[in-house]
Amino acid sequence: MEDEFTEQQGALLLKLARMSIARKLGIEKGKKDSDFRKKAFSDAPFAKKRGVFVTLLMDGKLRGCIGNLEPDGTVVEGVRHNALNAAFEDPRFPPLEQEELDRVQIEVSILTKPVPLEYTDKEDLVSKITPYSDGLIIGKGSKKATFLPQVWEQVSEPEEFLSHLCRKAGLPADQWKKGDLEVRVYRVESFEEQGNT
Repeated sequence: MEDEFTEQQGALLLKLARMSIARKLGIEKGKKDSDFRKKAFSDAPFAKKRGVFVTLLMDGKLRGCIGNLEPDGTVVEGVRHNALNAAFEDPRFPPLEQEELDRVQIEVSILTKPVPLEYTDKEDLVSKITPYSDGLIIGKGSKKATFLPQVWEQVSEPEEFLSHLCRKAGLPADQWKKGDLEVRVYRVESFEEQGNT
């Protein structure tokens, strides 16, 4: 995947995510978020409509992760909205507290449009997945789940990756072997804070 965002633009998105959370926590009230956004985000890539995920880590462990797979709004809107959701609305964790913010490391992932992955059987499915590059969305009926490509760092084997993803969707771990899952694939550009900003 060709990068669309520079490291400097990624750093701005990370700053926006942190500022959004800080403002909600009652920190940095004096800073004008709207002025910052007008000046900082005038470049064309920021106005693109893309899926966006924001991940919060604390002491190397997940502290929140929320995003949208489909491009519901611009990249800037997605980062702001999902930073707040990751901090305060992830049902797996209590809402972030003020004293935790300095310990949190933020990661922003910008998604390509998910595309269907056609496959014939379990072997064909495994052969078409690119570990460490592909994010996957699986679905069967009303059950659906995704793993960002970053999950490959914890689960490096495609078979195990698919089994964990099926469980996340509320399906049997071996559902992917039956050939009846809808599978879509995407890539991400990700930016993460180096230390705390």
